[in-house]
Amino acid sequence: MSGEVNGLSTDDDSTWPELKLPELLYSDAVRQVHATIEKEWGFLQRSSCQIAAGRALWNHVIHDPLANLLAGESYLRNLHEKIKKDRLNNAREISGVVLAVRTLWFDSRLEEALNSVNGREAQVVLLGAGMDTRAYRLSCLKDSDVFEVDFPEVLQAKATLLQAAKESTYEHRQIMSKAKSLTRVAADIRENDWLEKLQTSGFLPEKSTVWILEGILYYLTQSQAMQVLTIIADKCTLTHTALLADFMNKPSTTLSNSIFDFYSDWPDHLLPSIGFTHVKLSQIGDPDAHFGLLNDPLNLFNKLRSVPRSLQTHPDDGTPCCRLYLVEASSSSDQKSA
Repeated sequence: MSGEVNGLSTDDDSTWPELKLPELLYSDAVRQVHATIEKEWGFLQRSSCQIAAGRALWNHVIHDPLANLLAGESYLRNLHEKIKKDRLNNAREISGVVLAVRTLWFDSRLEEALNSVNGREAQVVLLGAGMDTRAYRLSCLKDSDVFEVDFPEVLQAKATLLQAAKESTYEHRQIMSKAKSLTRVAADIRENDWLEKLQTSGFLPEKSTVWILEGILYYLTQSQAMQVLTIIADKCTLTHTALLADFMNKPSTTLSNSIFDFYSDWPDHLLPSIGFTHVKLSQIGDPDAHFGLLNDPLNLFNKLRSVPRSLQTHPDDGTPCCRLYLVEASSSSDQKSA
């Protein structure tokens, strides 16, 4: 993999230095939290630390000062070893690149949504927020009330880790929310009461809202995912509603021993059927979804882009066409749909 991002060569040795872990990871409070995560959390909850590790080790393009702390040592070391191996083998795709592209796509689409006429001062809801740090990273949230929804144990662990950062030598500005307000809502979106808990926490159904579902839908069953999407789509009749989400296609769900369930081969058809009027779909590697990180024409994602989406296996070698779709949808005719 080669290219430039913000003037920085993505295959430069300075991009991938030796792993240096912050001293705070070895404090008693932080070690205890991550030990609990390793011992007690399920795969879905632990995935939030894996995603944070991706942001940490691709920090040269994402700029997340809190990612190391939230990821924990084991996930950082694991991903760092994969990156070293990929570079040694001259891999066309470096481990974590999908997480990096996905994060940058969501960041850019969120900023665009909030800068639109209907998006100014909109609420932002992150379902399955995990160790997300957008409220601390993105100044575009300065006029937005942000709600992070996740399991109570995830939100508590995150709060404990951030409190440890506040009490340490971390720069104070790194752990100050940039959002107008930040509210954490303990709820399981697989259950029927998450919207009620969200509203009890201050969410206003009649106010313009940007919903972020990053890395969460495919962990749900078909019925659970459709219930969540339908609840969000129902808000289209009340107010301007924007949705940012990623969808796996069917072949992608077969790669991880049934960890993944929900899929949609055609989310750009699914979302209009439940109430969204504007839908734009991108694939990893598209012009708006590579950010200078996927310039090799022979990398997996570029090869897939040339294959019709209707095909489940690649015509050249018979391998599954595993796709990740990045989808933005809205309910208002005057919402920019680039």
